[in-house]
Amino acid sequence: MSEQSLQPKILIVEDDKSVSYLLEFILNREGFATASAPDGRAAEILFDSEPLPLLILLDVMLPYQDGFQLIRIIRTKRGWGDVPIIMLTSNSQEQDIVRALDSGANDYVVKPFQPNELLARVRRLVRDR
Repeated sequence: MSEQSLQPKILIVEDDKSVSYLLEFILNREGFATASAPDGRAAEILFDSEPLPLLILLDVMLPYQDGFQLIRIIRTKRGWGDVPIIMLTSNSQEQDIVRALDSGANDYVVKPFQPNELLARVRRLVRDR
């Protein structure tokens, strides 16, 4: 196993390949290891196969299972209840923001996002752990 595979990771669950690539680039440049899943099914596999992550960046609208369903899975998974989740979505309706936060998300960022603002939110949640 490589050193990076042992390093705690940020899990990215995002179906848009360009957004996922951008997130990986930004986070890797900041020194974070990453793992990514393009849909809800692949995310569940990561939840079962990856060690506990530092944080999860989670899109709301995903194939197979949406972000709200995944939050419920994450929050009931043994040991994963305290993993910070940032919802990252183009949906800026107040009802969805409230639903995400009430479901267990720690933060909500609307796309298009500002990379430095997102990094500040990531650093804050990782530091608070």
